[in-house]
Amino acid sequence: MADGAAIRWHRGDMTASAAETVRCRQILVELLRPLGDAAWSWTDKLVNEFGSLGAVLAAEPAALARTVGDEGAVRQVRAVRAAMLQALRTEALAGPILSNSQALTDYLFAEMAHLPTERLRVLFLDTRNRLLCDDTMAEGSISEAPIYPREILRRALEVGATALILVHNHPSGDPQPSNSDIDATRRVVEAARALEIILHDHVIIARSGWTSFRALGLLHPH
Repeated sequence: MADGAAIRWHRGDMTASAAETVRCRQILVELLRPLGDAAWSWTDKLVNEFGSLGAVLAAEPAALARTVGDEGAVRQVRAVRAAMLQALRTEALAGPILSNSQALTDYLFAEMAHLPTERLRVLFLDTRNRLLCDDTMAEGSISEAPIYPREILRRALEVGATALILVHNHPSGDPQPSNSDIDATRRVVEAARALEIILHDHVIIARSGWTSFRALGLLHPH
């Protein structure tokens, strides 16, 4: 498509999904346009390969390079992702974590929703619920990331944490907790309680949304 061409559509002629794809393409073209006329071609390749703007921004550099074959375009996409995550992280972690739960979930969603494999991270908090450290504790497969209560609690004692938030992603797109997620979380709750450490929540992130163990009433050991 020639530079300056516009995509025109009527709201009634397109599904919400199709309209979203059009908007993704428009944004990507604008991000890549400063690099030259290939912006349209790169955008088509990226959307066709990854499906959405979020997935493009979350893609690994090697996957981006295979798709567009241009180092400058890869750097541009990665720089946009870094800027977006930094802005969200600054907002989410500026004060006590629990005082701005929406900002925290926005940041975690942007960071983890499109990861290709499961990843467990733990937010370690002090007595005022301020962040001490944010550690990736396990890298898993497409369907599982192991949760080891002993490793989590050992790290909590090392950094002097008095509270925790567990976060992991579901690449399947379904944020509902599995039975193994529930069992492992209860083991963490019980182990943490013995050390007078509070597990505030376990959040599961997926492309379709997120769930909170606290909101679901799943943090009470049986």
